Amino acid sequence: MKRKIIISAIAVLFLSFTLVAQAPKYSNEFLSIGVGARALGMSNSYVTSVNDVTSGYWNPAGLANIGNQYQVALMHSEYFAGIAKYDYGGIATRLDSSSVLGISIVRFGVDGIPNTTDLVDANGNVDYNRITTFSAVDFAFLLSYAKTMKIPGLRLGGSAKIIRRRVGDFAGAWGFGIDAGLQYDHKKWKFAAMARDLTSTFNAWTFNLSDKMKETFIATGNDIPSNSVEITLPKLLLGTARKFDFTKKISLLAEVNCDLTFDGKRNVLIKSKAVSVDPHLGLEAGYMNLVFLRAGIGNCQSYTDVYGKSIRTFQPNIGVGVRIKSVYIDYAFTDIGNQSVALYSHVFSLKVDINKKHK
Repeated sequence: MKRKIIISAIAVLFLSFTLVAQAPKYSNEFLSIGVGARALGMSNSYVTSVNDVTSGYWNPAGLANIGNQYQVALMHSEYFAGIAKYDYGGIATRLDSSSVLGISIVRFGVDGIPNTTDLVDANGNVDYNRITTFSAVDFAFLLSYAKTMKIPGLRLGGSAKIIRRRVGDFAGAWGFGIDAGLQYDHKKWKFAAMARDLTSTFNAWTFNLSDKMKETFIATGNDIPSNSVEITLPKLLLGTARKFDFTKKISLLAEVNCDLTFDGKRNVLIKSKAVSVDPHLGLEAGYMNLVFLRAGIGNCQSYTDVYGKSIRTFQPNIGVGVRIKSVYIDYAFTDIGNQSVALYSHVFSLKVDINKKHK
């Protein structure tokens, strides 16, 4: 049995190194945005301290910390002046004293895109009535499970996710992937590791193009897309956090995360051909566990301007939150860094605890 396990592990490693040479550097990027205004206000520094229904996305091990029988969360934000809509919904339920089940749905979409491929007929006549609209939408469905282990302070969890991507009736993809994570508490410190797309996520694309659309592709000098498989390579997220209680009413939570990628150099703070490391920091000040102020910094990058000068940029985020009994209302203002093109976004999320607390 041990020999079979070793052979299987070697096969998985070999496959991973092979896929690095084949896969694109960026795939399923809508799943890198994040969910929940609390996390976004802390610049996505959240894999360690996450302890609610959003754990299904951030680190499924965190689901084990849910204190109520049920917990429900919703989030909405918009990008590019409201053109793109980003939504999240999740529900979690405690199965027993040590295990929790969660379901999450993520949607990122642009609706009402004009389709002008039939605007001009074969004779050169223009008819605006032939303009139709379509949507480009990305969906992710996650089924998560977490369990508190017998080792004190240790929690393990995993998420199976189904990806559905559609571009009108012209193209679509189905994908499947697995995430796995752990959290460990030691005295006043918390540690976490999250393996996203652990076995790589495969999106199988199919295309259904009309003859008119193919002609348009050819006339504009574009290649006609064909059925293919898109691969999202594994990513490792590491984090550590600690909460400081200054008084009985005032506290400060600090968390540092590092996102590790293994697909060559990326434009991040620490980079090499073997591994690139993107660190980010989040802070949350709390008052009586009722009012929260949040801030974070991340997305550190460098680029060369038109004068050949090297410039380093970063992205700070801010946010606030309030708790009213079992209802949590959070807000984040994101992407306000010194970027050449700032993509401001207001993020709102709601979380509700339902039924009696778990003892």
